[in-house]
Amino acid sequence: MSLTERVRKANMLLVLCRVLISTCLAGFSCASDDYPWLTDLDSGPGVKASGLRLMNLNPGLHPLERTTAHVNKLLIGVHGFGSKGYEWIYPLQTLDDENTLTFFHRWNAFQCTNNASAEMALLLRTLLATHTHVESIEIIGHSYGGLVAVSFIAHWGQEVPIQIHTVAAPLAGTGSGCDNTLPRVLPSNIEVTQWRTIHALDNAFKDWPTDPQIAEIPGSLVARLPETYRGRRLGHNWSISWVADNI
Repeated sequence: MSLTERVRKANMLLVLCRVLISTCLAGFSCASDDYPWLTDLDSGPGVKASGLRLMNLNPGLHPLERTTAHVNKLLIGVHGFGSKGYEWIYPLQTLDDENTLTFFHRWNAFQCTNNASAEMALLLRTLLATHTHVESIEIIGHSYGGLVAVSFIAHWGQEVPIQIHTVAAPLAGTGSGCDNTLPRVLPSNIEVTQWRTIHALDNAFKDWPTDPQIAEIPGSLVARLPETYRGRRLGHNWSISWVADNI
C-alpha cells in the first residue's frame, strides 16, 4: 500500500471516528453545562464569550438546538480561518425559526478545505439518514469557510435541495498550496450565491493586490454588499449579519 493510500485511509478512519463520537448528531444529548445552545448565546454585550463557546466545540457538525417536531430544514454555519465565533451569534439566531434545525460545523482551519468538505458531507449524510423529514438544507460559509461550503459540492450526491451562501469568501484561492477546485457545473438541486464585500473595506482582503472573492462558478448568483451596515463600515465580520438580514 502506497503512502498516499495509507494517508487517505487514515483520514477516512478519523472522519468515521468523529461520526461515531459525535453522539449529539444521533440523540442531541449534549450534557455540558457550557454547550452553546442557540437560545443561550448572547448577541449583545456577551457576544465574544458566546463566540468562544462555539469555537470551543470539537471538530464536527454540532446541533445548536434540540430537535423539534416541526423541523423540515437544516441550517449549517461554516466558520473561517481564525474565527472567534462572535460574528456567528446574531446571524444564526436571526435565520433560525421553528421549522429550522441549526448546526455549526467546527473544523480545523489549518487543513485544506477539501478535507473539511469531505468530512462535512459524510457527517451530513449520517444525519439525514436519521432525519428523513428534512426537505432542504441551507449552508452559509464565511471567509475561508466559504471554500469549505463550495468544495462540499464535489462530495455530495443526494437529491435534497441545497442553498449555499458564500460570504466574504476567497474563492479565487488563498495561495496556501491547497487544491481548491471550484465546480464547473452546479447540480440541479444546488444553488450558490456569492456575497462579496467591497475589497477596499474588507480588512481581511484590502491589502491583497486583487480581490480574492472574484471567482467564476457557472450558474451561481453574485451580489456585492454595500459600504455600510447599521451606520458602520461593512467589513469582513459584519458581512454575515448583513446577509442574514437580507436572505
